[in-house]
Amino acid sequence: MKFLVPDTIEALLDLPSRPRHPVIHRFSTPPCGEWDPLRLEKPVFHTRAFVKVQDGCDHFCSYCIVPFVRGTPVSRDPEDVLSEVRRVAAYGCPEIVLTGVHLGLFRGSGEWTLGRLVEEIANVPGILRIRFGSIEPFALDEELISSLARTPSFCPHLHIPLQSGDDKVLAGMRRGYDASGFARIVERVRALWPADIHFSTDLLVGFPGETDEAFGRSLELVRKLGFGKLHVFPYSKRPGTAAAELEEQVPEAAVRKRCEEGIATGEELLGRFASTFLGSTVPVLVEKSRAGKLGGLIPQFVPAAWEGEGKAGEVLKVPVRRFENGALVP
Repeated sequence: MKFLVPDTIEALLDLPSRPRHPVIHRFSTPPCGEWDPLRLEKPVFHTRAFVKVQDGCDHFCSYCIVPFVRGTPVSRDPEDVLSEVRRVAAYGCPEIVLTGVHLGLFRGSGEWTLGRLVEEIANVPGILRIRFGSIEPFALDEELISSLARTPSFCPHLHIPLQSGDDKVLAGMRRGYDASGFARIVERVRALWPADIHFSTDLLVGFPGETDEAFGRSLELVRKLGFGKLHVFPYSKRPGTAAAELEEQVPEAAVRKRCEEGIATGEELLGRFASTFLGSTVPVLVEKSRAGKLGGLIPQFVPAAWEGEGKAGEVLKVPVRRFENGALVP
């Protein structure tokens, strides 16, 4: 429905007098299942463009309101995606991040799969790097993994939401996998990927019924699987979701304490992963260049910061000696 916003604003501006009160337009929900025809004409960030290719979800995790407000899955026309990618590349933007509410549900007409879309984007002149914003674990089948792994410009980093490492909590969340199933997916990706890959993930802390022991199993699993960055979120009760009706709501103080522990674990794990690059020279896509201070990301989505000469959009080789303040440095 976002495509209606420009016309709505334009109509309000054309009124003889400005309305004194908010103007409310109500639409039926879930949405109709048609693609919202908004497009990016010019990248907001010079070096990285977020290109949405999918919307909606029908997974109905028990804590999530998204399927009720975004509707059923819908995919963007692949040729429209490629047209947008060419436009942002023409502006000098070398990195594309594909996004979606449930990116793995992208399905174009005919033989257009998500893997094929990545391969076609890789052929656009000027595009040096491709990433996913996030992808659900059950979308990572062997065909997609192999397609990503054989595309040199697809960066070796995947953000795969785990939410919990405890089977009882996962069942209550209706995630569709257990801890061992999730672990098998991660190991399958590693086996098919020719280079070191960085896995980051989400942890949803304080889901109804989560005990200290259950939370401990989550931390144990992310350590075992060698994750890097953790995004740690407290559970929040969403009216209209199945989880909102569950008993055993976790006290706020306990949720806050677990969040702090999860964040600390994430910092430790990211430092451990980043340390594997010490003593090596890494390619960094420069995102910031100001007064001789440069910053950017390596393909594995770890920040780097150093002093030198360079401009945004360049890929520079940077020797790494330390990891400090959240960044690789010479």
